[in-house]
Amino acid sequence: MEPRNNVTHFVLLGLTQNPNEQKVLSVMFLLFYILTLVGNTLIVVTVTFSKTLGCPMYFFLASLSLMDAIYSSVISPKLISDLFFGENTISFKFCMAQLFAEHFFGGSEVFLLLVMAYDRYVAICKPLHYLIVMKQRVCVVLLLVSFTGGFMHSVVQLSTIYGLPFCGPNVIDHFICDMYPLLKLMCTDTYVIGILVVANGGLICTIVFLLLLISYGVILHSLKNLSQERRWKALQTCGSHITVVVCFFVPCIFMYARPARTFPIDKSLSVFYTVITPMLNPLIYTLRNSEMTNAMKKLWRRNIVSHSK
Repeated sequence: MEPRNNVTHFVLLGLTQNPNEQKVLSVMFLLFYILTLVGNTLIVVTVTFSKTLGCPMYFFLASLSLMDAIYSSVISPKLISDLFFGENTISFKFCMAQLFAEHFFGGSEVFLLLVMAYDRYVAICKPLHYLIVMKQRVCVVLLLVSFTGGFMHSVVQLSTIYGLPFCGPNVIDHFICDMYPLLKLMCTDTYVIGILVVANGGLICTIVFLLLLISYGVILHSLKNLSQERRWKALQTCGSHITVVVCFFVPCIFMYARPARTFPIDKSLSVFYTVITPMLNPLIYTLRNSEMTNAMKKLWRRNIVSHSK
């Protein structure tokens, strides 16, 4: 069903209207995007080819890195191009495609972070059952469940907005197509739609965040039964996970677990969890993880030796 509207494209106001600031930001975001792709690709390649990173935790970490790389690619290239060339228009269909992809990969990451917390719970609290519970087939199923959850979330978000009328104006006060800025442009009552968006976005984020806090609370409580060496290793791993969870969920909850209104700070928060967080995740996971850094060094040395021969 084609949407009933008079709008064929939207104008994105972006982050700033100052041409000099736009050029500076475009270079800065290009650097961030390159670092995001390099860092996350490095993790995926290391986990894929390293013989020492075969446990489920690294399988999920590689999956998270792949999601971050794709999620960033949905947002950053368009943002960089708009800032550099000053062409800030987006077609209606591309806007809907960006909205779908953004919520698909963002939603999948929400569920994957919950799966990763479950993996750490089993590893730390049920170590003797870990290899039995977290078999390869189970890990693949949990990953598919994460993607399915993200897909269903994104389908609901898109279906609530796609068939509704846009009669103009067509100016989006944002740098991406997102739910609340689009709701402002509809020429119909959006009260019920706003409630659906909050229930499908903000409520899910809040519930998953609370489940994550509870799970990591249980994990940290159980550390007193471990040896000092295992306790320190578990703290390092859980510390990395908790940092990523806070960086991702706190802005998302503020953005979506509220009435359907926009605020000036929304753009800055969106930059944080769409551009900055995917770039920081590889640093958070690798700098605090000696197994990962050692595997990267071995893989790097192996490649240098094979090329020299």
